Amino acid sequence: MNLDFWVFGYGSLMWRPGFEFEERCGAIMHGVHRRLCIYSHVHRGTPEKPGMVLGLDRGGSCRGIGYRVAVGRRDDTIAYLREREQVTMIYKERWREMFVDRDGTPHKVNALVYLVDQDHVQYAGKRSAEDLLPFVLQGHGKGGPCIDYIASTLDHIEELGFKDRHLSEVMTLARNQRL
Repeated sequence: MNLDFWVFGYGSLMWRPGFEFEERCGAIMHGVHRRLCIYSHVHRGTPEKPGMVLGLDRGGSCRGIGYRVAVGRRDDTIAYLREREQVTMIYKERWREMFVDRDGTPHKVNALVYLVDQDHVQYAGKRSAEDLLPFVLQGHGKGGPCIDYIASTLDHIEELGFKDRHLSEVMTLARNQRL
């Protein structure tokens, strides 16, 4: 029996996991993709001035970080993630297959992940970079400015050696507006 406990990070969990882990490695999850598709009312905005945050939406694939957590820290880690990710219940907590890159070889594992709930009032759907721009520029919540969240996520995606065209386009527009 495999007792490994894995968590998939695709946004701020890549650069600020907030929990102890035994191993961190590149990972990919198929059947979902990273997208700015959630109106943020807490971490990167308010109900009066929502920002935007990432969600995993249906289709495609997403590269991110896999974290292996010690079995003895499983319950504490899940409790922490629920408190962090489920503030407004915009995410569905799920266990999904993920491939982690260990020594250049992909290994299939089961991971805890938070998927966007498309029926939730905060779900923004698929929007163009131009449509997202006002929310990105105004968004500021208890986690700080929305634009900083996007910049940090992009930095860590690039550190992993790949690009995210959607986030890059939004960030370019936002930086040009702020000049």
